[in-house]
Amino acid sequence: MRSSVLEVSTSPDGSVVIQPHGSVGPAHAVELQQLLVHAVRRVRPLRLIVDLADVLDLDPINLGSVAAACDLGDDHQVAVFLDNPNGLLARQLAAAGVPRQRVRST
Repeated sequence: MRSSVLEVSTSPDGSVVIQPHGSVGPAHAVELQQLLVHAVRRVRPLRLIVDLADVLDLDPINLGSVAAACDLGDDHQVAVFLDNPNGLLARQLAAAGVPRQRVRST
């Protein structure tokens, strides 16, 4: 088991990558929200990638935060991408209003 549910790194091209792991529930809502807002509003990379490959599920609060990060990124000229969600999570993101072009399988 990982010691942290949320990992943050910077890729060689300057993209900020946030990698949640496992089930991301209400206990992690504040931390995820703060990471997303800080990355978009303060760091302002060209791309913010939320890599969902290792996420089993997101609770509704965190799902909403991830969806809202896409709009916040648009406001601050940061392209936000949600990579590798499982099928259920991809459907939930679509239902939350995340544009299909933001969700990528790599």
